[in-house]
Amino acid sequence: MIQDIEKIALKNAITHDGKADVGSVVNKIIGSFPEMKSKIREIMPEVKKAVDQLNQLSLEKQLEIASEKYPDILHEEHKEKEKKLPELKNVHGKVVMRLAPSPSGPLHLGHTRLCILNDEYTKRYGGELILRIEDTNPNNILPEAYEMIQEDCRWLGVNFTQYVVQSERIPFYYETARSLIKQGNAYMCSCKVEDFKRDLMNSTACPHRNISPEENLSIFESVIGNGPLQEHPVLVIKTDLHHPNPAVRDWIAFRVIEKPHPHTGRKYRFFPLMNFCVAADDHDLCLTHVIRGTDHINNTERQKYIFRYLGWKLPEYFHYGIIHIGDVILKTSLMKKGIISGEYTGWDDVRLATLRSLAARGYKPETFRKYWVDSGLNDVNADFSWEIFNSINRQYIDKTSDRYFFVSSPEKIKVDDAPETKALLNLYPNDDSRGFREYTVTKNPILYIPGQDMSEIENGDTIRLKGLYNIRKEDGIYRFAGTEVHGEKKKIIQWVSEDSIPFTIKKPDGDDDHGLLEKRATGKNGIIQLERYSFVNKVSDSTALFLHK
Repeated sequence: MIQDIEKIALKNAITHDGKADVGSVVNKIIGSFPEMKSKIREIMPEVKKAVDQLNQLSLEKQLEIASEKYPDILHEEHKEKEKKLPELKNVHGKVVMRLAPSPSGPLHLGHTRLCILNDEYTKRYGGELILRIEDTNPNNILPEAYEMIQEDCRWLGVNFTQYVVQSERIPFYYETARSLIKQGNAYMCSCKVEDFKRDLMNSTACPHRNISPEENLSIFESVIGNGPLQEHPVLVIKTDLHHPNPAVRDWIAFRVIEKPHPHTGRKYRFFPLMNFCVAADDHDLCLTHVIRGTDHINNTERQKYIFRYLGWKLPEYFHYGIIHIGDVILKTSLMKKGIISGEYTGWDDVRLATLRSLAARGYKPETFRKYWVDSGLNDVNADFSWEIFNSINRQYIDKTSDRYFFVSSPEKIKVDDAPETKALLNLYPNDDSRGFREYTVTKNPILYIPGQDMSEIENGDTIRLKGLYNIRKEDGIYRFAGTEVHGEKKKIIQWVSEDSIPFTIKKPDGDDDHGLLEKRATGKNGIIQLERYSFVNKVSDSTALFLHK
């Protein structure tokens, strides 16, 4: 009954984000075992004990226990209603949305939220999803990223219906700029940067703001025509100099960049900045809905000026709260620097949070989709939960992951008085149909156990070597202590024999684990679970990539 109580309490804890409730557990016990209703006072202390012990553990640890002892918990169908994203506002006809990454590198974990949300909505409404590569800054482009981004989207299951590259649309941006200049709503400025910023903060017009449209257009044509440059002019969009938010006051829309562009070479030197080409593209590509983070609220306000000046219909905007993702590097420039220096092996290095790295470690595309859909669409800032993310992934991989023993920091022991014994270990807990790992362990064998476990074994302790037999430590000597599984509660640890394989697990924190892997895992590449350690993606007979507990 104690095992049943633990299992029911564990399922209750996992279902409720790591916190079990005594009352709920008792009700489930009575529902499953009606005969226990008259004995509830007798089992109540065990229920409280089980709940208290579980509630002191993290959700990740609870899931680890479930995966090892009661894997069926993880595969039972959830009775809760499937979470669903809210409806989009103001849907009239076909929905058109977009993804707009910069080709500074491949996609990383932070990009997946926008990819999934846009894909979910366009699939729901039968609309179009445009993958628009925002590459009008030649200083921040990785040429191979154009293809990598498309590959990442496809791996993620995001089906874009159009592919647009902004650097191929420069003539369109020039024509849009001409329209604004002719209206008197944009002007060419050659002020020093510090002077321009000072004037904006003081709500003062720069000396070039009131130049005639004809003169501005002449200067603009000279710049884009590769005429002589005495200064480095910019094109500025007029807004409200007295706007309460200084960030929305007159903003720079074009600037000169002399560096050759990977796509267009030296054909252009006057490049549009993000806010200008985003506004122009969102109109020209018929965007109906735009979802992005609250960090883009100021950008939205800037872009609305262009829509109003040119009489364009605004898309429906939604700004979601910022998700803080801890413990990883998401800045592409830092990743690139590390790859160039040799610190990282490439974009799929286990220490990075690119999609390529996460896929190599064993995360499934379905995990990203479920996590972001379950997180919903709201304007509240939040922290990314690795525990929840990993628990979702565990549901997708657990059932197909065979179990093996890995001994980290191995310590050698000799077991005295031990008979020759056959060990029969399930490839998957409680499922004989999946097969076994069978070992014949000689009399008085030399075995290896984890160094951490060895350091915690004291004289007089009895330990169970999982699937083999019990050993007892007496005056520093390990002796055979029978084969009984039940009775005295014993710590259960993994072990390997002398013919085990030297093995390294590469971890995202850079602190790799070295040890021994049981022989039966030879040739079994792919996602496996190393019992009492973690899930890993075994890539060879000497190496695996750490996935999660």
